[in-house]
Amino acid sequence: MSHVNNLESQHNDPGFANIWQELTWRGLIHVSTDETELEKLLAGDPITYYCGFDPTAPSLHLGNLVQLLLMRRLQLAGHKPLGLVGGSTGLIGDPRPTAERTLNTKDTVSEWVGYLQAQVRRFLSFEGDNAARMVNNLDWTAPLSAIDFLREIGKHFRVGTMLRKDAVASRLNSDEGISYTEFSYQILQGMDYLQLSRDYGCVLQTGGSDQWGNLTSGTELIRKVDGKSVHALGTPLITNSDGTKFGKSEGNAIWLDAHMCSPYAFYQFWLNTADADVVDRLKIFTFLSRTEIEELGAAVAERPFAREGQRRLAYEVTSLVHGVDATEKVIAASAALFGNGDLSVLDEMTLASATAELPSASISADGLGIVDLLVATGLSESKSAARRTVGEGGAYVNNSKVTDPDAVIDKAELLHGRYLLLRRGKKNLATVEVTI
Repeated sequence: MSHVNNLESQHNDPGFANIWQELTWRGLIHVSTDETELEKLLAGDPITYYCGFDPTAPSLHLGNLVQLLLMRRLQLAGHKPLGLVGGSTGLIGDPRPTAERTLNTKDTVSEWVGYLQAQVRRFLSFEGDNAARMVNNLDWTAPLSAIDFLREIGKHFRVGTMLRKDAVASRLNSDEGISYTEFSYQILQGMDYLQLSRDYGCVLQTGGSDQWGNLTSGTELIRKVDGKSVHALGTPLITNSDGTKFGKSEGNAIWLDAHMCSPYAFYQFWLNTADADVVDRLKIFTFLSRTEIEELGAAVAERPFAREGQRRLAYEVTSLVHGVDATEKVIAASAALFGNGDLSVLDEMTLASATAELPSASISADGLGIVDLLVATGLSESKSAARRTVGEGGAYVNNSKVTDPDAVIDKAELLHGRYLLLRRGKKNLATVEVTI
């Protein structure tokens, strides 16, 4: 089910003369083929454009989200999107700056194509005059023989030009080098653009600025083979204000799949955005208007402790990716963890994801004395300290205060028949899984 196909809920900002000016204000244009021509093109009759996503993992991530939302903005401006999931380029792998990719099996890539297509579909509308269409480059590369590929496509590429592409050049200067397989990736992507130009009249490809070499492979190929002028637009690579890589959390990518990154963890990622980054993130990752974003920016500057910008950012992006219902559950879970809500109304998945990073202990049903629980989870360093905590009114089980040091928790209080949430004071939390 789509989370954003309600066109009434997302719209481009009417405060801009055209979509190009809005994209510029939002900081989404880092490099392009011809700014003047592109602005005129996007302000005119509907055009067909595309962005490609390779199934090198079973889910898209935050870097891909930039492109998905850019596609969405262009569609809301009346243009016609093609969502390409690379069944063939996913078998090859875009060259990484440091080392060769490990090739996945054909069955794995085929399975991941389905996953990514479903994710792309959630961000586009497949109805109306400018309905989106899904395409798979395996459809036109699989029937092509190696001889035909070399004669019809390869002859238009000059090795000297290919060597100067950033991704290739960096690999050539590394100890790892680059295989012919990954070296040929830019030819395959160029061929994609040529095919979509011929089949759908596609005149614009979007992607990250680190893909610029691959993007221009297509524009150059179309110029050489069909004598047509088409365009490319590269978005900036997003980094945090402190220079660290955006979209990483303790070394792990922030995935769009709820099973790889829970809605709770996703929401918390955005909630932890630094003050200096909030306005830029609101511009790129939400559909809030310029006025709304400027007001939130002022709130961040004047009342940083209130974290209004972060909370709105987390709500908007989590709702776009996981839906409003999941977002509301996450907010309820956040409140309930610290005593401001009812833990019993949280579903098991939300409870598990909300408590995943907390200290935990597994205890048999015979060991549910409050003192033993506090010690087992590490909330108290000894039984005497635990008894003191209880006596001073600082011990809570499922947000209910426990005042008797000899209290034994009733099994009826277990959440989902197996969990307890312990709290010492206001902020020290731990979970217990009870084995029956």
